[in-house]
Amino acid sequence: MKGMIVVMSKVGIIVAMEEELEQILNITNDIEEKEISGLNFKLGKIEKKNVVLVKCGVGKVNAARVTQILIDKFNVQYVINVGSAGALNPLLNIGDIVIGEKLVQHDFDITAFDHDKGYITGVGDYIYSDNTLVEKFKKIANKLFEKEYKIKSGIIATGDIFCTDIEIKNKIYSKFDADCVEMEGAAVAQVCYLDELPFIVIRSISDSPNGKNEIDFDKFVDFASKRCALILKEFLKN
Repeated sequence: MKGMIVVMSKVGIIVAMEEELEQILNITNDIEEKEISGLNFKLGKIEKKNVVLVKCGVGKVNAARVTQILIDKFNVQYVINVGSAGALNPLLNIGDIVIGEKLVQHDFDITAFDHDKGYITGVGDYIYSDNTLVEKFKKIANKLFEKEYKIKSGIIATGDIFCTDIEIKNKIYSKFDADCVEMEGAAVAQVCYLDELPFIVIRSISDSPNGKNEIDFDKFVDFASKRCALILKEFLKN
């Protein structure tokens, strides 16, 4: 592909925020930086794998833009999107892990044309992570954290809102049976799906929408990000 930076056997890793980026940089060696379209891509090695790490920024458009550039410019085998999320499932607490078996955009709405909320033309209601990656991450997360934290594989809901409203939280949970809510995962998933590239989305719970959860988020985002980095490091050993 014209303009592609040829790097063999790379794993693409996308995060949204600086706190999430810093935790993964702590486990990354031999870092080389490449700037493309104002974005800083970090090439390096985590355990036995060569990786390309990039911070996309918050929100679906930022996530989709960065995912497409990553796919266009680097020869990645698959994409891993890791980060923090707010709990929707009442059984989940701060530090618990959600492995996204499927993703949905809870704010995508063409119900006026007789489609379910979340349905995207040419994509469907849900976008499914690569099953092999899901099973591997479940095994690793259970090995690392099963005695301390819940490991849940299920549904991640994405939308362009930092959800603090309890009523909105309950509506998303009721409509989609989603385990957590965040702002990037389903956009990464949609681009990977359309490009026919395997992907997986992993979230660690940093808060739960309760009217003031931005306080919890600020307090626990580092904690949640560390959980994701530990899982990523163990996964990339193999």
